[in-house]
Amino acid sequence: MLAPSRRRRPPTSGQLARRRFAVRWAKRLLPALALLLLGAVAFWPELEGNEDRSRVSFRRTVQPRAEALRVVNPRYQGIDELNRPFTITAKVGQQPGSAEILDLEEPRADITLTDGAWIFVQAHQGRFDKPAQHLDLTGEVTIYHDNGTMLLTDSAAVEIDAGTASGDSPVAAQGSFGTLTADGFRLTERGAVIVFTGHAHAVLEGGR
Repeated sequence: MLAPSRRRRPPTSGQLARRRFAVRWAKRLLPALALLLLGAVAFWPELEGNEDRSRVSFRRTVQPRAEALRVVNPRYQGIDELNRPFTITAKVGQQPGSAEILDLEEPRADITLTDGAWIFVQAHQGRFDKPAQHLDLTGEVTIYHDNGTMLLTDSAAVEIDAGTASGDSPVAAQGSFGTLTADGFRLTERGAVIVFTGHAHAVLEGGR
């Protein structure tokens, strides 16, 4: 028999102890590492896809406020202190608070007088105080009496129960009497009397 190419030496007791220690820990670590690797492979796509969804964001919220009551084509009917009917309409009505006060767009009002005549009022904007029966008008205010008298001004206040109207803006009037301009007006006695205030200039029909 041929002699071995190199001599084999048996391991010492220390080497055997180290090998047994390494084998024992390898049996514990390898299964744990394998499970960890499998878990990473299984959950990696989910972790990558949910990157944006996992972010926590904070958004400033605005406390909601109660919106004003808004009505399209409102219509209010009533009677004055002499039981004469009147009607107030508008393109849009808005009640900004809890009080019975309405802001009106393109308001119109008409009232029937005791003798059967009627007065018609319109403007671009208005505010109707229902408890006080008071109507404020602004923007090309037109007051028309069915006897043919018409007043044009920029602002006017109408007291519905009293049957009066007044304004301190320049006013122009026309009717069967002719034309007249003044600094203001006062309509009293349920529309029977109109007093023009300030500087007034009249052109009467027929040169009178």
